Amino acid sequence: MPEPVIPQIPKEDLDQDLRQVFDTGIERTGDATIIGVMAQQPDILRWYFSQFYDGLFYNENPGMTVDVRTKELLRLKLSKQHGCQFCNRFNTVDAMAAGITQDTVDHLMDSGSDHHSPKDQAVLQMCEEMMLQNQQGHLSQEIYSKLRQHYDDGQIVEMGFIAAILTGVAKWIFTFDMVNREETCPF
Repeated sequence: MPEPVIPQIPKEDLDQDLRQVFDTGIERTGDATIIGVMAQQPDILRWYFSQFYDGLFYNENPGMTVDVRTKELLRLKLSKQHGCQFCNRFNTVDAMAAGITQDTVDHLMDSGSDHHSPKDQAVLQMCEEMMLQNQQGHLSQEIYSKLRQHYDDGQIVEMGFIAAILTGVAKWIFTFDMVNREETCPF
């Protein structure tokens, strides 16, 4: 169980909109420590779920053009690599709702698997460069060329930015001890 040094705001002290976020965390993962701690700064919590997720990730901002299925694949690959139990449980539900198959999930850690389309392979390879463990991550010409077969440059930047936010948040939630870690978590 997470043991953050920053105290959690109890659910009953949250504004109604944040209680819903808390309840979703409990429903999907059995734990909402991250929500209770983030509620210490409710504007950041709201930004993360409204502006980042709704706006950028789920394309409510009309300038976002990468399909949600691709973003769900990216997010799930990153969380599986990082080993955040809260994220993995949450993200698996959303990924499958967006059309990611169980077969894809089962072979997620092998980006070169024939179980993935060339489009998905390119995204998964980019994720391997963006993960926390890869201190030397680099968007090589080879990976860029594979991505470019399916995405324009703006979409590649969009995916990279979303991966950067998710990876940075993973570092933060591990550092602040707000989530349970999988047994395979490298942190």
